[in-house]
Amino acid sequence: MTDMTGETILKRSTYRSGAFEARLRRRYRAERWFQRAGIGAIVFAGLMLVFLLGTITLNGFTAFWQSHFQVEVYFDPAAITPSGSLEQSALSAGDYQALVRAALLKQIPAASSRDGKRALMELVSSAATYSLRDMVMAEPALVGTSRPVSLLASDNTDQFLKGHIARTAREGERTLTDRQVGWIDELTAKGVLTRNFSLDVLTRANSRQPEQAGMWGALIGSLLTMLVTLALAVPVGVATAVYLEEFAPKNRWTDLIEVNINNLAAVPSIVFGLLGLAMFLNFFGMPRSSALIGGVVLALMTLPTIIIAARAALKSVPPSIREAALGIGASPLQVVIHHVLPLAAPGILTGTILGLARALGETAPLLLIGMVAFVVDVPGSLSAPSTVLPVQIFMWSDAPERGWIERTSAAIMLLLGFLIVMNTVAVFLRKKFERRW
Repeated sequence: MTDMTGETILKRSTYRSGAFEARLRRRYRAERWFQRAGIGAIVFAGLMLVFLLGTITLNGFTAFWQSHFQVEVYFDPAAITPSGSLEQSALSAGDYQALVRAALLKQIPAASSRDGKRALMELVSSAATYSLRDMVMAEPALVGTSRPVSLLASDNTDQFLKGHIARTAREGERTLTDRQVGWIDELTAKGVLTRNFSLDVLTRANSRQPEQAGMWGALIGSLLTMLVTLALAVPVGVATAVYLEEFAPKNRWTDLIEVNINNLAAVPSIVFGLLGLAMFLNFFGMPRSSALIGGVVLALMTLPTIIIAARAALKSVPPSIREAALGIGASPLQVVIHHVLPLAAPGILTGTILGLARALGETAPLLLIGMVAFVVDVPGSLSAPSTVLPVQIFMWSDAPERGWIERTSAAIMLLLGFLIVMNTVAVFLRKKFERRW
């Protein structure tokens, strides 16, 4: 057994000194606190996310339940067509509000006074008269007959049945009078006023009235805008990445281009809206508030993201692939098209999906090019006036009526669903096709 020298004993005693042990304990204690702080931050972020999604869901799922009056409507010829003509112009000019009023008065005879009729009609949406008009114009034989009809309730009636308007509030503090509340209770007890599952919030176009508003026009506008963005950003972005990574000489000009591409990826999105307003609208005269101009602006905003992602995917392909292809006589272009691009395609596709997901959720650049306009009709072409889902959410969130809250939350749910699906697809494609060299 070898004896330890004095120097070794001195070093070991120094290593095991009390001061060192104290420092070691403090370090371990600090590490434990750091781990706890990290876990606490993750838990806090998760709770905030659950709170946010839970609040949106609780406010939004009621938009898929709509209140209706189930009444028997007599299509009185005296109100619809006093002249007796069944031409479309005559049927369109009929007094269909009188039909709605008569159908409700059968259920609430006490509302026969002038003020009572006005208060009773406030329980029904203005869309009820238009739905009766459309029924008669589509089937003129209805004139002179009776038929059970479902009439859309007003926003105040619907919100009261959903519990968003407090029954216990004083009459002056809610949008319904005590008399109207009593009528609602009576109609509900008779089974005339019911709440049913409805997809009108998805299938209707926009409206000034919350109970009539839907997001179908915004969905079609988002689809057309994303098609334009995809058609412009992907080919240009991938081609730029291929040139810079595979063919461009390494000099100060390409370095300058690369720096500017990286800088453009961090530019606020509203700057691209200003560019679209100044160049594409004022200079080139492109159609305002259209999916075409929206897609062009979003394509410019998405280009840096796609270029950076595509270049990273191209860099991940080993140089030996290129060298082997060149060694058997392939041209540089053939190397890129037949070997490099197929191997880099999963990364390029992932970056493209993430870039489009970001574009789908953008609002600021589209506000500056006029897509904030109130658009009722569903866009039928790329140049037609349109809006997109994030802008629709922005417009609805600024409206004062309580019904817009659930409409806004339902639109947010739909937009989040699209974004989650797109990000999930990107992660799946990356995991499925990713190759490790």
